[in-house]
Amino acid sequence: MKKWLLILALCLLPATLCAAEEEQFDMGPYLFGHIGDSYEWHITEIGGHELSIPLPCIVWGKTNGPAVFISSRLHGGEQYKGYFIPSEGDYAGKIVEKAADGTLVRPFDISITKNVLAVMISGALLVWLILACARWYRRHDVLKEAPSGIAALLEPVIVMIDEEVIKDSIGEGYERFSPYLLTAFFFILINNLLGIVPFFPGGANVTGNIAVTMALALFTFVAVNLFGTKHYFKEIFWPDVPAFLKVIPIMPLIEFIGMLTKPFSLMVRLFANILAGHVLILSVVALVFISAKMGPVLFGSMSFVAVLFGIFMDCLELLVAFIQAYVFTMLSAVFIGLAHPKEAEPSK
Repeated sequence: MKKWLLILALCLLPATLCAAEEEQFDMGPYLFGHIGDSYEWHITEIGGHELSIPLPCIVWGKTNGPAVFISSRLHGGEQYKGYFIPSEGDYAGKIVEKAADGTLVRPFDISITKNVLAVMISGALLVWLILACARWYRRHDVLKEAPSGIAALLEPVIVMIDEEVIKDSIGEGYERFSPYLLTAFFFILINNLLGIVPFFPGGANVTGNIAVTMALALFTFVAVNLFGTKHYFKEIFWPDVPAFLKVIPIMPLIEFIGMLTKPFSLMVRLFANILAGHVLILSVVALVFISAKMGPVLFGSMSFVAVLFGIFMDCLELLVAFIQAYVFTMLSAVFIGLAHPKEAEPSK
């Protein structure tokens, strides 16, 4: 079960949980099963049976060739067309095949995993929100009628990000970058919020996946360097410093490294903050299961503290979800603005 379902269950049935806790609680599978990616979408567990949504697997191996199948065919270590998922080792949890020499190798894998499906869902939700907002403006006169519904929800946020973040950071010509930056903001915000929701289609750790944050950072990197002015590149490769610092070259190397560290900082900041929030909430909830065998008094007190702190952390995650989307958009806009420096006016 996910975060809120666990907290609700702990509030209602602490004695039942204590009685049912017969095996030693294993923190590893519990924690990484929630924050990691997988070939199925776990929903809950009913009567000892796992309820999950199997997802399509699309692989192409050198030994077994192409294959398209549902992930349930590999459940419990079973094989299908020579492919299987090992439970341990370097490729634990990943689809592999055996090479001619018996070693495990990874095939070309473009399967629809949990995080991939979550990105599709959040992308579809984002498109629906924007189109719903645009449809309202097409059908109403904004000079005579105040926005309502989706338009009333999105307009103040869009205006705030566009006017106070993008325009102030980039300056003249900011309009050409507004579509990308607004899309990045809402994409991150939606995925952050869905990550807090404990039931399908929420609960996926999308923005806590470094591959997703790397892709977002690369988009910013391209926007910065593809549309940078000649003055921006001059400051990188031929800055206004003493000649010996440029000829060696010390300063151009430092500036070039700085150009690469900007998207790296965007990638790591978003990934680390979202992942840390998920891990902290799950760790707090896990205290209940860890203390289940420590007696009713300690178990009851730890359950009460864990429930209260878990609810507090989930509420805090709502704020973090917005802040991280805001910070990523603001820094991206600042980096784009630095790539469009204004020429110094000649002195009179």
